[in-house]
Amino acid sequence: MIRALAVALLVGVSVVSVVWTVATLSDVALAQAPATPPVRTRGTLEQLDGQKLTVKTYDGQSIAINLAENFMVVGISKASVDDIQAGKFIGTTTLGEREGKLVALEVHIFPEAMRGTGEGHYDWDLRPSSKMTNANVATVTTFGKDHVLEVQYKGGEQKVLVPENASVVSFVPGDKSLLKPGAPVFVISQRQPDGSLKAARVNVGVNGQIPPM
Repeated sequence: MIRALAVALLVGVSVVSVVWTVATLSDVALAQAPATPPVRTRGTLEQLDGQKLTVKTYDGQSIAINLAENFMVVGISKASVDDIQAGKFIGTTTLGEREGKLVALEVHIFPEAMRGTGEGHYDWDLRPSSKMTNANVATVTTFGKDHVLEVQYKGGEQKVLVPENASVVSFVPGDKSLLKPGAPVFVISQRQPDGSLKAARVNVGVNGQIPPM
């Protein structure tokens, strides 16, 4: 990470872009770990002790997660449906369908450097029978007070209805200063052979925003 930042400064590349790139590579490395189901932890930060993160889940459990040496912190900030534009790479948790369209519970907008993260359409665990679709936005149209997204990913496409009450957020640069007790977090980790959890990235809500995914 330090070497990447140094090179960036020498060649004039944005340090923020390098941070996002490293975060994306960390996600890819984690995804390429042994094929065990990821563990998704949602809750509030209890403590950060070196590389050990403790999260109090919304159902009252305390979960310990070991963080990678070069772990990244990514902020999640409130956004608007108007920020969802054609050409953006987004993720959306959906539940059920309406008139042939997936119905979004939330939409999160990725920065360009994170394009391709988690691409595809698959089961999700936010709600029973919910799905996650990470894809490129091909078109955006209005449908009364709602918006309809046509999204495309490798091997498929979907139409997503974004109702007026859906939560819309965007990923923003963050750092360890955001990891304070009580901060809302969402962490995807991998179960290790010894049963412990390890993560490469911590997603943390900023300005009171709770990660909705």
